[in-house]
Amino acid sequence: MSAKPEWADKDYYADLGVSSSASAEEIKRSYRKLARENHPDTNPDNPAAAEKFKRVAEAYDVLSDATTRKEYDQFKAMVRSGGGFGRMGGAGFPGGFRSSHMGQGAAEEFDLSDIFGGRSTGGASQGGGFGDIFGGVFNRGGSAGHTARPSRGADVETEITLEFREAAKGTTIPLQLTGEAPCTTCHGSGSKSGKTSQCKNCKGTGFSSENRGAFAFSAPCTECDGTGQKIEDPCTDCNGSGTVHRTRSITVRIPAGVIDGQKVRLAGQGEAGPNGTPAGDLFVAVKVKPDKVFTREGDDLHVTVPVSFAELALGDTITVPTLDSPVRVKVPAGTSDRRTLRVRNRGVAKRGGKSGDLLVTVQVTVPTNLDGAATSALRTYAQAERDSGFDPRAGWEGNVSHGSAAGSA
Repeated sequence: MSAKPEWADKDYYADLGVSSSASAEEIKRSYRKLARENHPDTNPDNPAAAEKFKRVAEAYDVLSDATTRKEYDQFKAMVRSGGGFGRMGGAGFPGGFRSSHMGQGAAEEFDLSDIFGGRSTGGASQGGGFGDIFGGVFNRGGSAGHTARPSRGADVETEITLEFREAAKGTTIPLQLTGEAPCTTCHGSGSKSGKTSQCKNCKGTGFSSENRGAFAFSAPCTECDGTGQKIEDPCTDCNGSGTVHRTRSITVRIPAGVIDGQKVRLAGQGEAGPNGTPAGDLFVAVKVKPDKVFTREGDDLHVTVPVSFAELALGDTITVPTLDSPVRVKVPAGTSDRRTLRVRNRGVAKRGGKSGDLLVTVQVTVPTNLDGAATSALRTYAQAERDSGFDPRAGWEGNVSHGSAAGSA
């Protein structure tokens, strides 16, 4: 009995709260709503929201791409029709394995390599079967069925570290990647002339049959290595593969607003696929350094600005830094210490042209070295303050006593 893949029971449509017939726009709209509601930045102490955010992101990664969505739908349809895991010989498994002990009319065929997602050619394990069907979704590794060759190149993941302001405003960075790249001699075809012909041995299917006693197995064609095509004049620089191992340089645009731990996907920037098939994707994991001035909560920025007692008591206009040029913020007379003032649209840019807000918290700074004139003036003020009847602890003792009594009870 084959092991059940961890993704076999996942319902990506349910995770996004849409029907299987939902349009691409409906899927995008639902993803944005759920991602915003369950984002770790807005739910820092909510493991359930974090898990929901991961499921929503995984579902959107599959369903937002027309190719992977089609592959996912095909797989779910196969499972519903009886081609599921946990039993041998159910409907829905591709042909290739036949038990001669069954009655002729009741013979059922399936390819063991299709079930277990692998095939063997010269001792090397290669993609096939369910691994091929879901290769584009989970590892970008295989085809959707007609031939045994990989349908695209491998995905690549790398990591970068950005300054806080680079992540908030977006930036462009150069990257060097080492891996499979298109052969410049044959332009990725694997052939000197760029021409291929159908393999005569497997007639273009990529598979050949082999009898082993009571069973018949289908295996990748050894003549064409499971591609279904034959290269008559292999390129000498890449040995007919269409790719060479080399280092290449690319420029990556990181969008504004990325957060620490986020991955940016760049379609088609991964390793080149064999013989001209599409390249895989590049996933850039982003680490963001903390900033000395700003902290971030979602798309809002927080900054704490030192002020004097006089500025709070009498009111004033102070200069506050932003990600761009400084802004002037009015502090109303009688503002209390640690009060937060909001400056609209001076936070992190959102998609659609809008931005979050800048939240300015004012914090009193007490002078430590007053000269004689300042000390004298402050004592005169303190006396005037007392004479006016102002008591900063008015009612405070009663509140403390009340709170203590409530706590002891």
